[in-house]
Formats: sequence, C-alpha cells, structure tokens
Amino acid sequence: MLFTSLSVKEQDKSMMSRVSSSLTALRGPALAVLGLMALAAPVVAQDAPAPAAAPAAAPADPKTVLATVNGQPITEADLTLAGDDFAEELAKVAPDQRRKAILDVLIDLRLMAGAAEKDGLDKSEEFQRRLALLRARALRNEFFRAKVDLAVTDEAVKKRYETEIAKIVPEEEVHAQHILVETEDEAKSIIAELDKGGDFAKLAAEKSKDPGSAKMGGDLGFFTKGKMIKEFEEAAFALEPGKYTEKPVKTQYGYHVIKSVEKRKQPLPTFDQVKDQVRQLVLRDTFVDTVAGLRKDSKVEIVDPTLKAAPSQPAQ
Repeated sequence: MLFTSLSVKEQDKSMMSRVSSSLTALRGPALAVLGLMALAAPVVAQDAPAPAAAPAAAPADPKTVLATVNGQPITEADLTLAGDDFAEELAKVAPDQRRKAILDVLIDLRLMAGAAEKDGLDKSEEFQRRLALLRARALRNEFFRAKVDLAVTDEAVKKRYETEIAKIVPEEEVHAQHILVETEDEAKSIIAELDKGGDFAKLAAEKSKDPGSAKMGGDLGFFTKGKMIKEFEEAAFALEPGKYTEKPVKTQYGYHVIKSVEKRKQPLPTFDQVKDQVRQLVLRDTFVDTVAGLRKDSKVEIVDPTLKAAPSQPAQ
C-alpha cells in the first residue's frame, strides 16, 4: 500500500530532519560535552515530593548579556543557539540546571578558542579547511531551512495526500474468528455444536489450541488477502458475514472452524493520520529537485578518473 511507502521518516532522517538554528562549530569540543554530561542529575527517589511548578517566565531579550569572557559577551541568543545544538546532551541534565550547564560549556569554548588563537592554531591549513567545511555545512543547513523546509506548505502536503489517495484501490478485508483443533473429528464435533446454536466465542475460548486468539473468543480482527495461509484465507473470504465453515479447514497447523464476522473495503488513512509521513515525502522530493536544479545550473567537473567513474550517491 501507499502508506507503507510513506514511512520514510527513518530512512531519510538525515535528509529530512528539520534544520535547527544551531552553531555547527560547537560540535567539536568533546571535553565540553563530557562536562555537560557530568552534570546529569542523579535519580530522584520515587517518594520524593515533586517540586512546585515554576511560573511561566516572560520571553528573554536575545541581546541580554549573561556573562563575559575576557570582555567578550555571551548573550541570551548565544545560550539559545548552543542549547539547540546540545539538545541531546542537555536532555540528561536536570531541567533546573540546564541554563547554567550550557553557559559553562560556552565559557569553556570561548576560553579554549581564545587560547587556540593565541597559539596560532587558527592559522594552520588544516584548521582553515575544517573551518571552510563547517561554514559550508552551516550555509547548506540554512539553505535547506529557507528554500526547502519553508517551501513545503500545509497546502502542498494536503495536495500530495489527495493525489496519492486517489491512486489507491481499497482492498477487501474480512473480520474473522476461528477455532483451531488437532483432529478433523474434533472440528466436526465443534461444527455440530454450532449447528445446535452453540456460541462460537465460548467454544473458541474452551477448545481452540490457538493461544493468541482463544482468550479473545477466536477473534482474529480484520485482515486482507495475503496475510493468512492460503487454505485459511480462501475459506475465510468465501464465507458470508455471520456464517461459519460447514466443513473443517485443514492447514499445516491443524483443523480450523472459521466464522466470518464482517467484510468491508479497507479504510483509507485520513490526512491527520499520515500528514507527517506525507510531509516527509514532499520534503524529500523538494530537496532532491532543488539539488538537481543546482547541479544543472552549475559547472561540476570531477577530475579524478576513479571518482568520475563511480556512481553518484543520492542527495542527502
């Protein structure tokens, strides 16, 4: 079905994830991250009283100076930016400690960066190449946010949903119950009891060897063709709702007595159920088309013969 193919969120996560306004260069200092993780709060005893909820604070002014390092300010905006970048590490820190933790990380970063500049480490060719790569990555992320992410409107997502839904031919599905026994004679005996007015669900609970469905009165829920073994499926779909098999149905598991509860066309997912998945599709296609357009309008020449002969990887 379509909406199996729509589950691309995990497959395309690296490409599809929303670009946060983060400072890519902050990813480097492992010591800073370790310092953040070291601040993770210990587990609180279950019987400890819950802290009172703090009143909602007014939005902070991004220009507010929170600290200075050798005269250089660290602002509220810097804290927010770093908080986005270190979100995964901050999740391990107690909420009331997070602002101070990220401020400590920023102070350490500024101190180490200043010391590196003082030693001339920023002048090396390797650092300049690394800096150029980080700058390109940050610009790529900003381009994605501005030209791809913001371009995918709710209207575009809804239109794609309607287009894909129109392509689907709903499958027939049946809601069935069954009773599984080991021998044909047992199955025939159950059919005889049903013929006398016996309750199917009660007989399933008492006699079925299928532990999964027996406790539910033999209920298997709805299923489409291709979900059950052939002999069982053919018998189930051949029954009219409310009817049960007049003869035992043999499969590799034993002998079945099957009852059809209901038949219907499989319901199609609503827009609300799959809108996030559809959005990922539209994002992916918009991204791929955008990159293809950039390549088409630019001169790209691969000089290395081995790399030139290698197949290109999909845009990510």
